[in-house]
Amino acid sequence: MQSAWTDRDADDAIARFASLGRDLALRVYTTRLLGRDPRLVLHGGGNTSVKTCIADLNGDAVDVLCVKGSGWDMGSIEPAGLPAVRLAPLLKLRARETLSDEEMVRLQRANLIEPSAPNPSVEALLHAFIPHKFVDHTHSTALLALTDQPDGEALCREVYGARVGYVPYLMPGFGLAKAAAEVFDADPSVEGLILVKHGIFSFGADARQAYERMIALVTLAEERLARQRKPVFISAKLPARPAPVAEVAPIIRGACSLPDGKADGAWKRFVLDFRGSDAVMNFVNGADVARYGQAGVVTPDHNIRIKNRPLVVAAPEQGELARFKDAVRDAVAAFGERYQDYFTRNNARVGGIKTMLDPMPRVVLVPGVGLFGLGRSKKDAKIAADLAEAAIATITDAEAVGRFEPLPESDLFDVEYWSLEQAKLGGAKELPLAGQVAVITGAAGAIGFATAKAFAAAGAEVALLDVDEAAAQAKARSIGGAALGIRCDVTEAASVREAFAQVVSAFGGVDIAVSNAGAAWQGRIGEVDEAVLRQSFELNFYGHQRVAQAAVKIMRVQGTGGCLLFNVSKQAVNPGPDFGPYGLPKAATLFLVRQYALDYGSEGIRANAVNADRIRSGLLTEAMIASRSTSRGVSEQAYMRGNLLGREVAAEDVAQAFLAQALALKTTADVTTVDGGNIAAALR
Repeated sequence: MQSAWTDRDADDAIARFASLGRDLALRVYTTRLLGRDPRLVLHGGGNTSVKTCIADLNGDAVDVLCVKGSGWDMGSIEPAGLPAVRLAPLLKLRARETLSDEEMVRLQRANLIEPSAPNPSVEALLHAFIPHKFVDHTHSTALLALTDQPDGEALCREVYGARVGYVPYLMPGFGLAKAAAEVFDADPSVEGLILVKHGIFSFGADARQAYERMIALVTLAEERLARQRKPVFISAKLPARPAPVAEVAPIIRGACSLPDGKADGAWKRFVLDFRGSDAVMNFVNGADVARYGQAGVVTPDHNIRIKNRPLVVAAPEQGELARFKDAVRDAVAAFGERYQDYFTRNNARVGGIKTMLDPMPRVVLVPGVGLFGLGRSKKDAKIAADLAEAAIATITDAEAVGRFEPLPESDLFDVEYWSLEQAKLGGAKELPLAGQVAVITGAAGAIGFATAKAFAAAGAEVALLDVDEAAAQAKARSIGGAALGIRCDVTEAASVREAFAQVVSAFGGVDIAVSNAGAAWQGRIGEVDEAVLRQSFELNFYGHQRVAQAAVKIMRVQGTGGCLLFNVSKQAVNPGPDFGPYGLPKAATLFLVRQYALDYGSEGIRANAVNADRIRSGLLTEAMIASRSTSRGVSEQAYMRGNLLGREVAAEDVAQAFLAQALALKTTADVTTVDGGNIAAALR
């Protein structure tokens, strides 16, 4: 590894955080340097600290430990992510014989300088008990490759000798803090500590020394891994034509979904994130992947995110997906049974006090294809995939110099069901569409964009499809998160297929399709050119059919139902003069909604429509509003409010109607009117 420290950047940090003082400014700077290297830490892993003196709320100078707050990401940390804790009370705790995790958290919170600050790291006491001013802790993949061996400590001693201390594995908390302090006290000259099968600490008198010691120590591990390597991962025999990701992902996703007992027809679904680099492929294609791939996680803090092992399935062959689907469902069922057994064994060991988490895998290895990370959001799926890739790097190096051997399952269980970690991840309430993937066509327009925003706000991952790719991508960026903008011309079957394939490759499947794209053609029906009518039908009827057909194909593979939503328009039931070219295909689409409800209701796929009127949009432009109001002899405002309630209806109102239909698990073949009240357009 190379040090990323530069004096200029360090000085910039000191200037930027001048009000906080040099110590905290440099602590933020080097924490970010460590956190931005995935070979050292990922997604909230690791922690850092500095011992300094600050003023408390009374203005009195106090010696404090500024330590990374629980859950903060080192790569993007701000000063607020390093809460200050009074140091003297922490040091006093070392005299205690025992201290529960819950007591430790309460004591640390009781000594925060800022009462609203985040919880200090669960390893805050370890940082406090080491007397050095700056202390750094990472989960270096290179170091883990050395220590995750049957003789891991001995191998590390060959590399580091007396340069570091060696701490046998203990779960983070008070016990580990005391054990680490005792190892340090035995030789205060050490530059760091190896926590066997866990990670590495470095420390120093200043920020640069602690940081560059970490870099130097990890470099020694990398250099050892480069020597005396043996070949790894002899490839298994695989199908000549593996199935593509877009066909495999919905099978994986459906098999890993769980019925949600809270409501009949509800499912707990997962979003997927795919990886297929050369390193991943070498790993998943190995003949011995069932051994090294399922041995366990490389460091125990990963267990809370990706469980104690991934699922390995058979290699899928193109054209044989029915057989693959059966094999995957059998593999998922077996995984769940093994997880149940693992939970039962270990829960009995700890007194039967734990409640089992869901038994679904968070990483799936697919020979010939790659790996999938699973999560209740795209963010969580990416975290799972990132951790899996880090594990692949670690296990690959471990196998090259020895044999990968992680902690026993009892230790992994204790971390997975650790009350402090569970509270950290389980505190937030899930949004109603969490885990679902929604596709919206015509998404760059007013109604489509409003709908995409509403679904994203409800927790869904959204794909915005529009014939204007740049506009779709701009709208997706404005939503943020994992929102995806994709070009899709619904009048072209190939374009629809490609767009849905991109959605599936990005998220793993489709649960909700909002078929919204449309445009209005006018003309007296007895005089309009046939080409105009055909053009309108291509967009306003066949476009809906192509989108629904593509969505249903994916939904049926997943086997977890789904929801088709159509923008129908009041013209379908209450035609206006000279609007036949628009109203006729919309009327056919209304019948299409009911046909989908009839044909696929038994598979849990619902089909509903929104009947909207007079919405300012790309269809009802300002020029058209002016023209229609003039022809009726009313003001534009009166025209837009020409309904029973006297209220103008907005795109956001239509979006909320779509959202309500998506959430109504026992409603299908429904047409919801959003027009302020128009008796002539009322269906019932």
